[in-house]
Amino acid sequence: MEERIPVEVDIAWESFHEVINMSSEELGAWLRSGAQDEFPAGPGLTLPELGQQVIELLRKRKVDLTQRDADVMEQVVDFVLTQEAEGPAESATDEQWRSALMTVGHDPMRS
Repeated sequence: MEERIPVEVDIAWESFHEVINMSSEELGAWLRSGAQDEFPAGPGLTLPELGQQVIELLRKRKVDLTQRDADVMEQVVDFVLTQEAEGPAESATDEQWRSALMTVGHDPMRS
């Protein structure tokens, strides 16, 4: 019997995979490198922890996702789209901005 995936989970999955352009291995190496520490986390957002959650999500099959997973995917998509739209903050360099995005699996230098 085929499992049904809730529509909101399916939409979150598709959006998530549209913005994430790093593999779980690349993201894991980035997080272990400590390079992400150059950029301070935003209010209520601990990026390294979120990056770990992205790694877990990248390793899951769509049929194994939970509503909590969908919520995390939506948080990541919102973060990436907001950062892409706003660009680097006045107090951040381009490299710090890129680093923050890479911490959640999105390298803005890639298409």
